[in-house]
Amino acid sequence: MAKRILTLNQISVRGLERLPRERYEIASEFTNPDAILLRSHKLGAADIADSVLAIARAGAGTNNIPVDACTQRGIPVFNSPGANANAVKELVAAGLLLGSRGIIDGVDYVAGLRGISDAAALNQALEANKKRFKGNELQGKTLGVVGLGAIGSLVADMALTLGMDVIGYDPALSVDAAWRLSSQVRKADTLSMVFARSDYVTLHLPALESTRGLVSAELLQAMPADSCLLNFARQEIVDEDALLAALERGGLRKYIADFPSPALIGRKDVILMPHIGASTDEAEDNCAIMAADQLRDFLENGNIRNAVNFPTLQLERAGTCRLAITNSNVPRILGSVLAILAELDINVVDMLNKSRDELAYNLIDIDRAPTADSLAKMQALDGVINVRHIA
Repeated sequence: MAKRILTLNQISVRGLERLPRERYEIASEFTNPDAILLRSHKLGAADIADSVLAIARAGAGTNNIPVDACTQRGIPVFNSPGANANAVKELVAAGLLLGSRGIIDGVDYVAGLRGISDAAALNQALEANKKRFKGNELQGKTLGVVGLGAIGSLVADMALTLGMDVIGYDPALSVDAAWRLSSQVRKADTLSMVFARSDYVTLHLPALESTRGLVSAELLQAMPADSCLLNFARQEIVDEDALLAALERGGLRKYIADFPSPALIGRKDVILMPHIGASTDEAEDNCAIMAADQLRDFLENGNIRNAVNFPTLQLERAGTCRLAITNSNVPRILGSVLAILAELDINVVDMLNKSRDELAYNLIDIDRAPTADSLAKMQALDGVINVRHIA
């Protein structure tokens, strides 16, 4: 029977093509979908049908998905980290240039000269006024990169090729991210050190309770005069009142962000973009492909990769069929499951168990299919959230 995928946004065709039509039905309306694939649609807990096994977002952030509610129900929430990294990196490069040169004012000035029809007069006006738009070069300046994941590491490398010095800060730097990072990036021990020593600071952090309002009045006051702050991560990371105060007193020369707000629109010291960091055809394709591939691997094999609320767990198929079991991370549950299989004389061919916080996830390959009664016994075990038999 084909799996039903509910799409709540327009998803790239290249991503949808990863879900074979003979195995998957894809539509924007389903009463009881097996999974949900979305981008920016705001999803409430009540919107998730009891039939839903997984949710995948074609993008990095998952603040539009009720992750805690999904975890309680044993529903993995997949995202697409790094799939849009190059798109964001290139927009950060544009932001650095816009923040260092009088490009926007210069373009606006030239647009205002369209009434001059004489070439000599136009050239005279340009020569007389071009000094108004003089800026500074990025080479030799210091860029502070806060968050050194997929995007931050690319931004750091890009800045190095522009001749900038780079200071990086990420207290949760993973081993994989550390391997990606150039040895030329100086590591900062504290966030205040980054802000105090950088001409430009760029943010690449997720929106979490721990990062909300992270860029505070104290950090902004630590920045050198004539410095510039770039935010292509999340609006909530910057304390807007503190930001406005820093701009008003002139301590911060420019704020460049992908998140307009009423208080910031129209200011000469602010450059705002309409949330276009990942808005490229390539990024949308990459995100959709990654999300669809992860969703398919979970539905067909139970494997978990890039879930924000489940442990990473991938196991090559070895038996006739497979059990995928989600449970509370407490003792003796796995033993009870294995005891039920032993009662039926079902042999375990291979298995893998991992936990994340209060959740545990198990893949168990067995040599023959369990009975419906045995699956019901597993589901009834205290602490078991869900049991799935994958043929």
